[in-house]
Amino acid sequence: MQNNFARRTILVTGAASGIGLAVAERLSAEGAKRLILMDRDREALERLTLPCDTTLVCGDVREEPLWDAVEPELGALDHAVINAGVASAGAIADMSFDAWRHILSVNLDGAFLTLRAAMRAMKGRGGSIVLTASAAGVKAEAGVAAYGASKAALIHLAKVAAKEGAPHGIRVNAIAPAGVETPVWDAIPMFAERAAEIGRDAAFAEMAAMATPLGRYAKPEEIAGQIGFLLSDQSALVTGATLISDGGYTL
Repeated sequence: MQNNFARRTILVTGAASGIGLAVAERLSAEGAKRLILMDRDREALERLTLPCDTTLVCGDVREEPLWDAVEPELGALDHAVINAGVASAGAIADMSFDAWRHILSVNLDGAFLTLRAAMRAMKGRGGSIVLTASAAGVKAEAGVAAYGASKAALIHLAKVAAKEGAPHGIRVNAIAPAGVETPVWDAIPMFAERAAEIGRDAAFAEMAAMATPLGRYAKPEEIAGQIGFLLSDQSALVTGATLISDGGYTL
């Protein structure tokens, strides 16, 4: 594996599982000097063993006081992966306002606070940022109003940030996966019920066969590789873009 991130300092939120964990492992393998890894799950964070300097931050990305404390510790930040998020399902007519606000506050407010901290740390030296959006922010489906709206907003937020960051040498892009085999699915009742009936792997395969032209969902490691490309110097002229990685789901 190439040393694309030698001597680089990188922030990753939602780093204890799923895409975030795969990203942390990928960046570490590609020579990252220091990873600042953030998640709400302290035990999962503390189980991470990576061959580079790691700073672990346990906290909720939507809490501004947390970022007031973290910003001075970011130092000479080179890259950021804004990945922390939660999923939901439910019809608009049946959704409580509290449920709506919970999804928006984590997925959008938390992303804004992370993005603001990263761009402040990169001003004057440049860098690159990737926001984890979703194909749900591109294609409308019943039952995912809050999640889809939050991810659509992230895609636009990345574009605005790209325009604001360009004069400072800061690139900002988004990635929009469709199905990825991560623990976030366990919070969706439909998937959890089916997984209990036929097993998790079989439930993923069944859903992918119905929804995805290529017939499968992504592995977290595949998405991590694509995020690594967007962060790296190989995509030095790519900014304000959204990489849709969905197996044809949005066609």
